Amino acid sequence: MIRDGLRRSLEHSGLNVLQEASDGHEAVALVRHLSPDILLLDLKMPKQPGLQALSELHASGDTGRTRIIVLTAEATLQQIALALSLGARGLVLKDSATDVLLTAIQAVMEGHGWVGRERVPNLENYLRTRLPKVPDGRPYGLTDRELQVISGVVSGRMNKQIASRLGIAEDTVKHHLSNIFDKTGVSTRTELAIFAVEHNLPLIDLD
Repeated sequence: MIRDGLRRSLEHSGLNVLQEASDGHEAVALVRHLSPDILLLDLKMPKQPGLQALSELHASGDTGRTRIIVLTAEATLQQIALALSLGARGLVLKDSATDVLLTAIQAVMEGHGWVGRERVPNLENYLRTRLPKVPDGRPYGLTDRELQVISGVVSGRMNKQIASRLGIAEDTVKHHLSNIFDKTGVSTRTELAIFAVEHNLPLIDLD
């Protein structure tokens, strides 16, 4: 329903919408098949979250010929940094008016970047001076502490046990899990454990 409304708004503004994708895997396949000028990529998608789809497109060089604008309800500075470092040319909040999205699309097509409601003439400089550095070697922007928490979940520990093992408060574990869910696109502990195994995350032995 949201995609339909967005498509209608874009077409009403004179843009040609080539296709819609219902999940991340489909989005990647359509980009490679159609090579669109712009891809509007939602961070929250079933089967394959937006950051994973973006990472796959970036690895294969598809973010060079298709300009990607990330759509999200909210994003941390680290998520913005990760998205831009993976080749996204812009990030627009979902609650922004349609005219903001249209302005962002125009800016990106003209070779600029876009973050929130701001045109960014130089994305490299923006990444270097305005956003936190994405840690090297940590998939999906996960921190060492977040990888420790994930390791605890994979080993079957509950939040209280993870907190005790890491010497932190249980509420801190919950906060880390919230950030982890946002970065990986999963929504449950079971999905997180499966995600960690399937994507070969560098787990840590907490025993």
